[in-house]
Amino acid sequence: MTEHSTNHSHDDIAEKLLDAALIHVAFDGWSETTFRAAVADAGVDRALARGLYPRGAVDMAIAFHRRGDELMAAKLEKTAEQEMRYRDRVAHAVRTCIEVVEDREAVRRGTTLFALPMYAADGAKLIWGTSDRIWTCLGDTARDYNWYTKRATLSGVYSSTVLYWLGDDSLDGQATWDFLDRRIDDVMQIEKAKVKARSHGLLKHVLAGPEKLLSGIRAPKSRADNDLPGGWTAPR
Repeated sequence: MTEHSTNHSHDDIAEKLLDAALIHVAFDGWSETTFRAAVADAGVDRALARGLYPRGAVDMAIAFHRRGDELMAAKLEKTAEQEMRYRDRVAHAVRTCIEVVEDREAVRRGTTLFALPMYAADGAKLIWGTSDRIWTCLGDTARDYNWYTKRATLSGVYSSTVLYWLGDDSLDGQATWDFLDRRIDDVMQIEKAKVKARSHGLLKHVLAGPEKLLSGIRAPKSRADNDLPGGWTAPR
């Protein structure tokens, strides 16, 4: 068996385990109990399952989140949104990212898991990765410090919207989408204020120093360089 086919087989097994785990997450969360039940239900060798998910259900929760990112990206590729305003394209992407997830309880349990101090860094990395994926899907070409500010801002919008969505019982989740629109509008107001400040004579000189320093920051050359949220290339 070739290395490629072996990897493909392992991917299939990992997906099978994740699907099996989702049946138990609503009752036992992303826990060791869920991991063991998934291994038993999927009929997978425990050593192989541990090799695919070294930290058990924690790594399964990460895989579940990233599966959502993939579904979101695939759906956005098929959506004709060129005629939308840019702020509407951003809102549409965030909404799509939430709507493609069918198991709300799995997200709720994941939110609880990544709120724990020992897994907080994993949670932050996932949110950053989702924001990066959204901007990439929208064709963002920024390579300077704006690459970071855009993702940091969207991370806040995305995470707050997910938390609102988890407690939303309105018809078709309309309250969540209204909340999202308000958050996007808040961000747009900040951007307008920044543009106005740059055009103001006195403020323009005040901001010149910080902007000169930030202009030396560069985005990672590849996704692999962006393993941790906020990682950046130092100015030269």
